[in-house]
Amino acid sequence: MSINTFLPFLSSAIMLVFTVSVLKRYLLHRKPHFLFWGIGLAMFGVGSFAEAYFSAVGWSAVLFFGWYLFGAALNAAWIGHGTLMLLVRKRWRNYVTVLLLLGSIIATFLMLQVMPLLDVDIFEQSLPISEQYRHILPAIDEGATIRLSTPFFNIYGLIALVGGAIWSAWLFLRKRVLPNRVIGNVLIAAGALSIGFASTLTRLGIGTFLYVGELIAAVLMYAGFVVASAPATETERRSVPEASPALSVEP
Repeated sequence: MSINTFLPFLSSAIMLVFTVSVLKRYLLHRKPHFLFWGIGLAMFGVGSFAEAYFSAVGWSAVLFFGWYLFGAALNAAWIGHGTLMLLVRKRWRNYVTVLLLLGSIIATFLMLQVMPLLDVDIFEQSLPISEQYRHILPAIDEGATIRLSTPFFNIYGLIALVGGAIWSAWLFLRKRVLPNRVIGNVLIAAGALSIGFASTLTRLGIGTFLYVGELIAAVLMYAGFVVASAPATETERRSVPEASPALSVEP
């Protein structure tokens, strides 16, 4: 098994476990932030699985569709929006939810529109898809308007997830309670930053580090989730700030 298959396969396996854990909490508590996190994490896993498939098996138009739409465009925004849904109680968050849903529908339409224009003949199984997708997709002025959407989704997701995790960690640190949740939120923020950095390099034409960044992100975010979800004592519960930490409530 090549490194280009092993790394994304491992990332997708971790994200599968992570996704199931979060969706089980949604089924138990019926809180919308768990649903957005679960869907976003599932999108992350689809992207990682597609990368492993391209390296191990070969080209698949369906998986390229999933890799770009879910892995490159939407997943960060959905995960980050879950954090917004947790930390923000204002009515305007509902408008942001509508914008995210509409944006996701539009992105799906744009991705369907560009699929017939892909230059699949240049695909090379020996190369990571992150190093060749820029040539498989046409240019923006040639029909790949989906490219214009990815920065908006990713910037929103990164700010919401990292900002929410840091804010939650600061609340607990300031009150000197639940140190495990401080550590957990720091790990979540570090994981989000690692994939954000790797994704930025990929969009600049440097796709070498994407698979490593995805694996680091999957490990750190899941570790942060596990650490932060450790049950609190009764004394700690009475001291918990009003804003619960990202990806770590109601174990």
